[in-house]
Amino acid sequence: MATAGKVIKCKAAVLWELNKPLSIEEVEVAPPKANEVRIKIVATGICRSDHHVISGSWHYPIPIILGHEAAGIVESVGDEVTSVKPGDKVIPLFTPQCKKCKICKHPNGNLCSENDLSAPRGTLPDGTTRFTCRGKPIHHFLGVSSFSEYTVVDEISVAKIDSSAPLEKVCLVGCGFSTGYGSAVKVAKVTPGSTCVVFGLGGVGLSVIMGCKSAGASRIIGVDINKDKFAKAKELGATECIDPQNYKKPIQDVLVEMTEDGVDFSFEVIGRLDTMVAAFLATNKVYGVSVIVGVPPSGQKLSFDPMMLLTGRTWKGAIFGGYKSKDDIPKLVSDVISKKLKLDALITHVSTLDKINEGFDMLHSGKSIRTVLKM
Repeated sequence: MATAGKVIKCKAAVLWELNKPLSIEEVEVAPPKANEVRIKIVATGICRSDHHVISGSWHYPIPIILGHEAAGIVESVGDEVTSVKPGDKVIPLFTPQCKKCKICKHPNGNLCSENDLSAPRGTLPDGTTRFTCRGKPIHHFLGVSSFSEYTVVDEISVAKIDSSAPLEKVCLVGCGFSTGYGSAVKVAKVTPGSTCVVFGLGGVGLSVIMGCKSAGASRIIGVDINKDKFAKAKELGATECIDPQNYKKPIQDVLVEMTEDGVDFSFEVIGRLDTMVAAFLATNKVYGVSVIVGVPPSGQKLSFDPMMLLTGRTWKGAIFGGYKSKDDIPKLVSDVISKKLKLDALITHVSTLDKINEGFDMLHSGKSIRTVLKM
């Protein structure tokens, strides 16, 4: 393309201060270096994980360009890039897959050692950034930064997808849908005829419900304090929904009574310590499996009686639904194209980058499940 090898000036949403609205700015995006790919972002979803950084509950260096759930088209590539070429449709990956580290080589490992989740740097793997604004370097988010019309990612953080993929839909495969769906079918391994409970009925929680239904669960209970979310949850597979505020006893006790000694599988998709404990205690004490899906607040700790595990329960978690990103994303996208997976119900609003703060407002108020920004 004509822009290959040149700095691109484009619009991006920059976070300059915590707990402040994102600012739409003109940024400079440098060309990709060796083993890097520059992508024209076509569509990106607004995810609650982005807000965790804005609120300061997830510590990341600022100023920063957030966004990590996206799809786009390769604009140019650096030297030694072999897996994609200009013009390819791709999904940038917040969980990379280098295929060389011990974790990537393990059949069940998916949190590649090159990730920027465990100890956030806010840079690409070489320790530098490709964004500049007002003469200042701007940090990357999870190696993706999709709240920009153009971004640069490492080759290990991009997956080529089918050329017929509808980018405004499959962008959700880049985070929310895959995280929720995979937590049910791949991490928990929900079994046919089982009983499940899902705490939190946002986009990821609803994707968990879709996964539970796909796996053949016979009873799926949704838990949320926003009753407006119940209809959509039932549309996607929940058999019933409850509001903890309607009960005088702890919600885990209510669920144990409802299900005769506890559910088979529970999922916490909120990111609160109290609901993580409640979800765990709602499972059967001998064979129940509880999965932490929501991102917990930085620095906060849980304490619990180990006897709760000794009886047989399993408490686990996983990033990105346990999927190996470069290997599994193209397969999930193919399932969307073939209509085995339907994402339309998760997308409640479509907007543009300059209205990104309104999108976050709708997320906070519970008025949206997923807002997709077309760039």
